[in-house]
Amino acid sequence: MSNIYEKLSKASQDADKVIKAPKKGGMVFNALMHDAVQKVAMEALNKHGLYPLCSYENIVTEKSVFVKCEMTIHDTTSKEFVLIQGCSAFGNLDKYGTGNAMSYSRKYAFLNALNLETGLDNEDGYKAKPFKAPTVSAAPIAKPIPQVNTTKLANDWIAKLKDVAKLSASPNKFENNIQIQMKEFESELKQIKSDPIEDIRVDTEYTKLKSQIQKQQGNNNGRVW
Repeated sequence: MSNIYEKLSKASQDADKVIKAPKKGGMVFNALMHDAVQKVAMEALNKHGLYPLCSYENIVTEKSVFVKCEMTIHDTTSKEFVLIQGCSAFGNLDKYGTGNAMSYSRKYAFLNALNLETGLDNEDGYKAKPFKAPTVSAAPIAKPIPQVNTTKLANDWIAKLKDVAKLSASPNKFENNIQIQMKEFESELKQIKSDPIEDIRVDTEYTKLKSQIQKQQGNNNGRVW
């Protein structure tokens, strides 16, 4: 009694050559029709008690549907079987795409299982564009974030506050003069604000200087000349 591999070998030897279809509608090659391949394959398989079953895996991408076919050829008189793997096809993202891709992948499985002759050669192929490997964008190189010395910025601002305080005769004058300086020091002040400790230190110094000016103003107003 022959095993499944012997039967498959005999089926391959008995299989007829697949006749390609005539060119149609401006086609530059003779099409290898799915039904023609399946007819030749099934006649040879059935003759030797072999029957194929297919399972499919569909992978949908942004531009197409990719179908992988796994054909299992069973020996109808035993529990033996052979797997035909690695057959796949692409289809368009429309209502026909999945079915077309399934038919193509099954056709390739039949061709591989029985090593069917098709008469295909390089001259039969149309000028297909090669697949382009997907481009992987390199991750942007992060620019190093410069280290900000908020303590130095706070010290510079406090020194400026003290200079303005010396030239301010009243708390109102001090506030007005500081408002002018703040516009020029705006970026640095934002960075100081990001550091809670230095921000509190600057506010404390500001309040202290304003209080000193107010106290000095009171002393001047109460002085007897």
